[in-house]
Parts: sequence; C-alpha cells; structure tokens
Amino acid sequence: MEKSQQSHRWGILGLGKIARKMAADLALVPEAKLQAVASRSAKRAQDFAFEFGAERMYHDYHALCEDPEVDIVYIATPHSFHFEHASLAIEAGKAVLVEKPMGLNAHQAKALIEKARAHGVFLMEGIWTRFIPITEKYLELLKAEIIGPIKRLSADFGFRPAFNPDHRLFNPDLGGGSLLDIGIYPLYLSLLSLGKADTIKVSAKMGPSGVDIRCEVELNYPSGAEAHLLSSLEEETPTEARIIGEKGEIKLHRRFHHSELLSLDINQKVREIKLAYRGLGYVHEIEEVHRCLAAGHQESSKLPLSTSLELAELLDKVQAQFNNS
Repeated sequence: MEKSQQSHRWGILGLGKIARKMAADLALVPEAKLQAVASRSAKRAQDFAFEFGAERMYHDYHALCEDPEVDIVYIATPHSFHFEHASLAIEAGKAVLVEKPMGLNAHQAKALIEKARAHGVFLMEGIWTRFIPITEKYLELLKAEIIGPIKRLSADFGFRPAFNPDHRLFNPDLGGGSLLDIGIYPLYLSLLSLGKADTIKVSAKMGPSGVDIRCEVELNYPSGAEAHLLSSLEEETPTEARIIGEKGEIKLHRRFHHSELLSLDINQKVREIKLAYRGLGYVHEIEEVHRCLAAGHQESSKLPLSTSLELAELLDKVQAQFNNS
C-alpha cells in the first residue's frame, strides 16, 4: 500500500484512558489515520478498534511495532513500561510519541534518546501542555518581558482518587505516586519558565502502598527567583499557576496544564486572554509530531529531547529526597 504524502498512520500501544483521549483527537486531524491498536487483551483491542475505527488490532505489542503500515507509535502504557515499549517501537524504525514521563528515571530517558538517535527516528515526550494555545501565549508574554523578570512561580495539581493499591496511581511497580503522574506538570512549568534550579527542597508524604501521595517542592534559582510546587493524591487543589514578575503577574487558570484562560495583571489592571484548545487538547501535540516529520526532524524544537532529559533529572533529584522528608 502506497502511503499518501499527507497521511500519517498512527498505532496506539496500550489502550487505557489516555489512549481513548488520543484516539478521539486523532479523528479530528485530517492528516492522521488510526492504523492499528494493541493491547495484551485481544477483546480490548477488538473493542477499541471497532469504537475508534482502527484498521488493525493486535494483542501483541511487537506485532504493532513491526506493522509496515504504521508510521508513528503512541506509547500509552503505565509509566513503568514506557522505556520497554518505546524501545520496541524505536528498534522497529517507527517515530515515537511516548506519554510522560519518558522513563522512570533519567537513565531510562537518556537511553531512549540515544536509541532514537542511533536509529535515526523521531522521538518526543507526550507533554501536551507545551503545545496548547494558552501555553504558546504564556511563552510569548514571557519573551516580551511583559511582567519583567520572574520573582516567584507557584503551581499545584491535586485530586483525590479512591485508594486502590493495585491501581497504577498507587502501585509502585507501575510507577505510581503523585510526582510522576501529576507533579510532573508543575515541575515542567518551572523548567519551561525558569530553567534549571540551584537548590531543591522536598517534603513528601508516602502512602500505605509505598508511593508518594503528596509532594511539595521548593526550587531556588541563580536569579533569586523561587518556585513552590505541589502535587497531591489526597486533596482537590485549585490546579492553577501564578507567575509573579517585577512588573506584574500572569495567572494560568484551572487546570493550568491545559487551561483556556490566562489573566495578565499589570499595575492592578487585569486583562483576560481566552484561547480554546481543539478537541480534548491533544490535537496540538499530534500536529507538532506531523510538523516535525514533514520537515524531516527527529525531535521537536518546542519540546526538545534535552528538555525531557532535564525534566527526568529534576524528577530524580526530587525523588532522591523522599526518604529524607
């Protein structure tokens, strides 16, 4: 079968909740085609393929990665399998979008990056936050120095799921805990806004299954700026971000990691900027993957692999302090 120049054929590996959202948004992108899906459960693969119109279904991950009709593989399995499954796709010569976090640690992230470069294939971490319109506007405002140098950044993300030690959120064998699942968003915002921190102070609360159910992080920077970040699986939080500069403040409203509303406060004059995202918000990262592939790029300039590695290193440094908190 000859591939259309405008068509990008996707395979989804792992068919949980996030995969359903991605499949729904793939249908909104004319250049995207859901070619194949794979689950360890044959019935789940069959049901998912029928619901979202995938042409092929597999209950073997190797088979999906080896399918010559698949161009891009989206890795949507639990955190602890991201490295293994992304490696499968890379070794099969596929472009890869791997759901965050890229790996359980910086060692895995670095190994994936090196593997993708060795095989000459595209790799990107699925941090959809970077590509939504409000984030683009936020970065535009920072670049224009509308609020001046940042003095303080605060961001939180918390919700209260029912405790189940076998669920991926609470199971240490599946990479559970608040930090890797939702704390990654405040940390990414701090990295995007302020770069690398000088010092890190962590206070974490560990749950009965041995993963963090609350994590507070304080970061200090060479400029004198500071960041205060929170993730929690034991309380609902505003899930907002405030970025305070010398000249004013930017607020990313709920839920800041895929917000449609930004407030700009300069001299106590508040202006609201509303920018809707398309679909469920994943359309924009899908289009970024397509843009990169069309240009022959092996990574995104908006979310370079160096940033994913820096984020993984930051997550490692935070986790290293869990036992001391």
